[in-house]
Amino acid sequence: MRRRSWLALWLLIFGPWAAAMAAEPRMAPASPRITVVYNNVPHAPGLATAWGFAAVVATGDHTVLFDTGGDGPTLLANLRRLGIDPDSIDAVVLSHIHGDHTGGLDDFLARRPKVTVYLPQSFPAAFVRDVERRGARVETVSGQRRLFANLHSTGELGDGIREQALIVDTPAGLVVITGCAHPDIVRIARTAREYLGKDIQLLMGGFHLLSRSPGQNRATIGALRRLGIRQVAPSHCTGDEAIALFRKTWGRDFIEGGCGAVIDIPATVDRSGKP
Repeated sequence: MRRRSWLALWLLIFGPWAAAMAAEPRMAPASPRITVVYNNVPHAPGLATAWGFAAVVATGDHTVLFDTGGDGPTLLANLRRLGIDPDSIDAVVLSHIHGDHTGGLDDFLARRPKVTVYLPQSFPAAFVRDVERRGARVETVSGQRRLFANLHSTGELGDGIREQALIVDTPAGLVVITGCAHPDIVRIARTAREYLGKDIQLLMGGFHLLSRSPGQNRATIGALRRLGIRQVAPSHCTGDEAIALFRKTWGRDFIEGGCGAVIDIPATVDRSGKP
């Protein structure tokens, strides 16, 4: 009887509070957000466009700058206009050695030196020393590896120009971001898919199809469709004609990926594979 009395008293005092706590909606973890901050393909008004590519990837736990575009003033000005504080960026990931992807690094490090810079192992030693002299920590990447909790590198790929792509592992599927896709966009997508054993929700960035024929581009698109790529956001070195083919093929699952594009990755997808 005494135990029942104590239980009744507890329910009287704490019952309403416990019920309210149970009914209160819990905050869902932040969905990954990708903001294209440097691109020669225009999208949002008020931003400077120039040849190159850079994107900020914010996962809720970490914020990473993938590539730095071709020059620092344009990169920093676009970051400012988009409301992104360089001090919020934890790391820089460089896809490959070309200047339209590394040219903004010096000015960025002058503004935000205390970051880790992940770059392919094939980068020249002089480049590494120069980055370290600016106060950054360098990590070289050879094979596939985890960079942060849900951010991975494909490892450097290619027989000529060596390049890594960034993979964001999300509940909806993988997001694969490429700089120029010199090793072949299909190879990069297949590598990411096999590495983590998950479908690709979004493939975005430069696809390096600018100088290819329409027939070659159609073959590439067919191969990507067979890989089950749900959404695409090609830009930079993909080329206008190829981008038009992607837009026609993916329809409403084509996403604009030009300068200033903000892409929020959904928490889940339904059974049809749509977000």
